[in-house]
Amino acid sequence: MLTSFSTALSALDASSTAIDVVGNNLANLNTTGYKANVVSFEDLMSETLGNGTQVGVGVGTPITEAIFSQGAIQTSSGPLDAAIQGDGFFIVTTATGATEYTRAGNFQVDASGDLITPTGEKVQGWVQTNGVLNTNAPIGNLTIPVGTLTAPVATTTTSLSLNLNASASAGPPPDTFSTSVQVFDSLGVAHTVTFTFTKTATANQWQYSMSFPNGDLTAPGTPVTGNITFDSSGNLTSPAITDPPITLNATGLADGAADMNITWNFYNGTTPLLTQYSQPSATSAQTQNGSPSAGLSNVRLGDGGQILAEYSDGTQVVVGQLAMASIENPQSMLSVGDNDFSLSAKTAAPSVGLPGTGGRGTVVGGSVESSTVDIATEFTNLIVFQRAYEASAKVITTADQISQATIALKQ
Repeated sequence: MLTSFSTALSALDASSTAIDVVGNNLANLNTTGYKANVVSFEDLMSETLGNGTQVGVGVGTPITEAIFSQGAIQTSSGPLDAAIQGDGFFIVTTATGATEYTRAGNFQVDASGDLITPTGEKVQGWVQTNGVLNTNAPIGNLTIPVGTLTAPVATTTTSLSLNLNASASAGPPPDTFSTSVQVFDSLGVAHTVTFTFTKTATANQWQYSMSFPNGDLTAPGTPVTGNITFDSSGNLTSPAITDPPITLNATGLADGAADMNITWNFYNGTTPLLTQYSQPSATSAQTQNGSPSAGLSNVRLGDGGQILAEYSDGTQVVVGQLAMASIENPQSMLSVGDNDFSLSAKTAAPSVGLPGTGGRGTVVGGSVESSTVDIATEFTNLIVFQRAYEASAKVITTADQISQATIALKQ
């Protein structure tokens, strides 16, 4: 008789624990990266009576474990948000220096420029050092560049894609055509290099002049001059691709920048960039390899876990890389709150590396992983556990009534 009391009490305790788990799951229905927990019940050792009959003595304390199934990937508005598609965890460190793991990728930047979770843990990965991103180095805090400028790049080469009118006249006065290219010095200051083409009396020949603005120099410069020759089909024949390069030297810049040596490329590989057809002289394209200093305009997290810095001149630079950890038995990890997990004594050693390698999942930028809680499943479980609790309570009530009846037999 007394066994029925303890058996039913163990069931009440187990059902109560299971209801707590369901309640916690439902509370985290909208928690980013949350993994739903399930309970597993195990019976206790049976009691063997004198005639060999075994009678159970109840249910043990339920075992609770998180199920690391894939949550839905949802596009978010956070530029630094990231979601894991597949296995693996983001790595974070707490204020005390402890290493923890999370699937929640709703990241932000703190006052120091470090990438952090909403609760302040610092996200781990690799950052660019002296222009190099070394993912073979130890991981550390991901520091986002804030308010930085790119160094200017001095122009060293330029090219023009243009047509010179085959119907032009040598005059007098001779027909001319001028165009210009904006170039940049070592300080990022812009200068205008002018190209002038003058038709000569020789058939299919033009004279060119490439000049730097004298107002930008401490002393007048010397233009580079020469002749351009085309064949009867309007194709460039001179300068030939094998001829020495034509270079404009600009020395003594008034702004104090370094001297400039700008090479004029007449060919794209082996294809001439200049033609002479019976069409108006015009430039179709121009290039130069310099750039001014640019300010940081935006930082976002891209696919693959790359942290991309976007500058005002349109360039993008990879300034960081998220690290990921692969753990063989994540169910053994301990939930420590704030969407984080820590390792237990049963957890396999994490393998740290790049997303998409070594069995680690991929990272989707601008997205977050939703909670894996299914409201329909949890409501069903809630009803089942409630009925189990009520049934166990009924056992206790019945056992109490039988006990009272037994006591009444003695009276």
